[in-house]
Amino acid sequence: MNRKKTLVHSALLCECQTLINYFKLKQDKSCSAFKLYYNHQIVIIVSGIGKENTINALNFVFERFEISKAINIGIAGCKDKNIKIGTLFCTNQKLQDISTTTLTTVDKPLNDINKLKTTLVDMEAFYFEEVSNKYCEKIYILKVVSDYLDINIPKKSFIIKIIQESFTQWKSLL
Repeated sequence: MNRKKTLVHSALLCECQTLINYFKLKQDKSCSAFKLYYNHQIVIIVSGIGKENTINALNFVFERFEISKAINIGIAGCKDKNIKIGTLFCTNQKLQDISTTTLTTVDKPLNDINKLKTTLVDMEAFYFEEVSNKYCEKIYILKVVSDYLDINIPKKSFIIKIIQESFTQWKSLL
């Protein structure tokens, strides 16, 4: 029987490195357009940043795998400097032990606090949710605060560290 899998999507490899290590996954090299990792229970796709990459990667996964739930894990900029770097949020629903806040998805990096009406900003979540809604009902958008609207992508080692530190809060979703 082909058991349904949990999909985890990230824009950057460093955003899902903790999961790849946790499940001891190897990359499926037959997929050249994206970084793809999977086993009997989980599929991880690393799309690259932005709308087009996200939509293409998700369509690729949903056409090839039976998915029971979809999780987007990644970093987000934050306009509220009172929120600690490394804080985890679920932006599309209320979950026990995980804070909820608002998120805007943009097509270009945003560093102007006056142009942001929500607490967080990213470049994939809206498209992730839009595509995933066509294929499954359980969808989680998890964002870890990485900066205060800095248009530069943080160092990979820093992203791995803050995602890893948040992992115990959301690993039960897997």
